[in-house]
Amino acid sequence: MTDESFQDDVLHELGDDRLQEIAALIGTDAAGAQEVVGDSVSALDGELRQAASEPSSADEVRQAFEEVASAEPPLQGVAGFGGLVSGGLLAGVLGRLAKPAATAVAKRTGIPAATVSRAIELLVPVVLAVITKRAASRKTGAGGTAGGAGGLGDILGGPAK
Repeated sequence: MTDESFQDDVLHELGDDRLQEIAALIGTDAAGAQEVVGDSVSALDGELRQAASEPSSADEVRQAFEEVASAEPPLQGVAGFGGLVSGGLLAGVLGRLAKPAATAVAKRTGIPAATVSRAIELLVPVVLAVITKRAASRKTGAGGTAGGAGGLGDILGGPAK
C-alpha cells in the first residue's frame, strides 16, 4: 500500500531518537509512538489531499508542491531542517494543516489534542523532508517533474484528488 510506504519513509526519516522523543511526549513506548506517528502522517496526508481538492486552497497546494519539486538541492535528512530552505510554502501549508490533523488523531487515540499537536509539530519538518526527497527522486528518476497534475499523488503515493 502506497500510504504505508509514505508512513514508512517518514518513520525512517524520523529515526529512533525523535521517535523516542515523541514517545516521551505522549507518555508511551516506541510502539505506541510509532502508531501515533502513523495516524498523524495519515491525517496530514488526508488534510493535504483535502486542501488540494478545495478551490480556495488548491492553487496554493499545487504551487507548494511545484516549489518543492523544483528546489535544488533537496533537503538532506533531519540535518537539513534548520532553514527548511526548499519547503517554505509547503512548510506553511503543512503547519496550517497540523491543527485539524491533531484534532482527528486526538479523537481516534484519546490523547489530548495539545499533546498530539506538539508531536505533529515535530513531524512537520520530517514530512517535509520526505516529500522533498520524493519530489527530487521523481524529478531525476522519472525524467520529469512532480509538479504536474498527478504531482501530489505521485509524491505522497496513491491517487491525487
